[in-house]
Amino acid sequence: MTTVDLPLLPLGRGTDLSSERGVECPGDLPPASDPDLVARALAAKEKLGDRVFVLGHHYQRDEVIAFADVTGDSFKLARDAAARPEAEFIVFCGVHFMAESADILTSADQQVVLPDLAAGCSMADMARLQQVEDCWDAFAEAGIQDQVVPVTYMNSSADIKAFCGRNGGVVCTSSNAQTVLEWAVDQKADVEGGAKILFLPDQHLGRNTAVLKLGYSLDDCVVWNPHRPNGGLTAEQLREAKMILWQGHCSVHGRFSPDTIAELRAEIPGIQILVHPECRHEVVTQADLVGSTEFIIKTVADAPAGAAFAIGTELNLVKRLADRHPDKRIVFLDRTVCFCSTMNRIDLPHLVWALESLVDGVVVNRIEVDPDTEHYAKVALERMLELPGKTQND
Repeated sequence: MTTVDLPLLPLGRGTDLSSERGVECPGDLPPASDPDLVARALAAKEKLGDRVFVLGHHYQRDEVIAFADVTGDSFKLARDAAARPEAEFIVFCGVHFMAESADILTSADQQVVLPDLAAGCSMADMARLQQVEDCWDAFAEAGIQDQVVPVTYMNSSADIKAFCGRNGGVVCTSSNAQTVLEWAVDQKADVEGGAKILFLPDQHLGRNTAVLKLGYSLDDCVVWNPHRPNGGLTAEQLREAKMILWQGHCSVHGRFSPDTIAELRAEIPGIQILVHPECRHEVVTQADLVGSTEFIIKTVADAPAGAAFAIGTELNLVKRLADRHPDKRIVFLDRTVCFCSTMNRIDLPHLVWALESLVDGVVVNRIEVDPDTEHYAKVALERMLELPGKTQND
């Protein structure tokens, strides 16, 4: 089946109603230079009171984080929203899949708003439902479907989470990926040929976890390319593989390189390389410390004065950590300044517009997951939550 790529609209300008990649703003969107934006945001939040709960992902701009009631990674924020049933409106300053997770976990009486519908996630968009279903059919043709457990990273769309829920699979975060993959292997331990895992959509987290935590070899891992017939793999390769990694990646974390690590070690004696497991395998294996966003934040906070870190994660967070810990030397692992472009679509003008619209009784950019998708996505999420061990952080 032919898959049509959806357009990506620059910085939310323009609309594409069929794909929800654009945004319609009835009325004027205040310009970024408007000196009254902060006052307007404060006034709107005060008028809404407990009716609104603003979530701010760690990768958001400081100007947006300033108005967040809570900050955190995507799954923590979705659970925070579910814990505030009195909040009629959940304004999620993050990206589309995160707002979907909040809608899945909150009650039917709560409405989730994404200030700019163009705030998507390039990695989540790399795995589309039809592509994954075609992959699943190919597994059946190769005679391995009964061996495969689908596992999707939290950074995926609701319909991919639901696919995993329907097919005996599960969701994972970057902090519990090892526990989840061990569970997945156990589900098919008695099947002839042994267990195989289809890991969506981030190949790097899947590879790093399988090789560094489960003891798999790189040869045990193959990459399914959704843009090539049969994923670019032979039936024999599929039958021999233990990990089938979807060809997806984070556009920010994929930029970090071993060359920069070597340069920084030579330039700053004693520097520790601290990276997220979404980074490439050759970066993770050269790092001193690897962990989730929450792990990175805690590691820096707990370090003694004078400690030096080169951090491989989104630049907004790295800059915020440097400002928060002036007694430590904190540098970005990439020589080129690179923010997450989709995270940065949520700016103060869009947040003000969303809040003032709610004050006026208009719910803009509501994110709703259909009941069937929500049900099976919850199945996959609940399987994860039932597992012991690691905390559930992205």
